[in-house]
Amino acid sequence: MRTFLETDRLRLHPLTEEDAAALLALDGDPEVMRYLTGRPTSPETLRTHVLPKMLRHYDCWDERGFWAARARGSGDFLGWFELAPVEEDSADEVELGYRLAVSAWGRGLATEGASALVEKGFGELGVTRVTAHTMVVNARSRRVLERVGLRPVRYYTEEWDEPLPGAEHGEVEYALTRAEWRARR
Repeated sequence: MRTFLETDRLRLHPLTEEDAAALLALDGDPEVMRYLTGRPTSPETLRTHVLPKMLRHYDCWDERGFWAARARGSGDFLGWFELAPVEEDSADEVELGYRLAVSAWGRGLATEGASALVEKGFGELGVTRVTAHTMVVNARSRRVLERVGLRPVRYYTEEWDEPLPGAEHGEVEYALTRAEWRARR
């Protein structure tokens, strides 16, 4: 399997349909889904909506925007990372995302993977701006985004059919531009 990116502890490779069972287990953990949907993802939703989105190639760089994250030593599935174009035909602005199993939390793996993707995006892929979104109350995710250099640029609220606990505090958009990235190097 082709490796997209390696760090000291992670190997990111393009997701495949063979990752579906691992993705379903990940999305089946209520703690993992706490700030996302608040409930496990059904096998039907994974098959018809989630997996097709994750397997899609982007014409602007002929890559997928989602990669399975595996432990370099053991090869264990840890979750996934996203660096996907915001606009279909342009790699100028990309969205950074990640979802890791609870067993991978608290070990710096989200920061390690996200940081490597930001570096690859600005350094190799022609990205000019990286964005990310999370709930204001998702302190862990906010810390990761700040550690990799993204800063809050906008707070906003959304209308939800079934609001999650903490939704009343809103969402926050984070961003980092290539010029900001270069200035901090």
